Amino acid sequence: MEIKAIMLDAKDNVATLTQAARPGDKVRCIGGTGETVESRAEIPVWHKIALQPLTKGAAVLKYGEPIGELTEDVEKGAWVSHLNIRSVPRDYAGEYVTIE
Repeated sequence: MEIKAIMLDAKDNVATLTQAARPGDKVRCIGGTGETVESRAEIPVWHKIALQPLTKGAAVLKYGEPIGELTEDVEKGAWVSHLNIRSVPRDYAGEYVTIE
């Protein structure tokens, strides 16, 4: 079965599923690079799938921005969730754009 996923930026290493996926389902990204990846796990709707193999400590990129850091290695097509990602502090104030 083909499942669609949302990839907002070509830099993203995860995509968000628009329906649940089962192992073996083909997941096609809408947006970003438009790539296809095979699901390696049961992944609930609106959750993230890894678009490439990722190592422990790697930044998880969504919207072209880091949203967390992996707590374990994740294979391509695996579920990326609260079970294997943690928040990392970020300097949001330093990212402000000022207009003079």
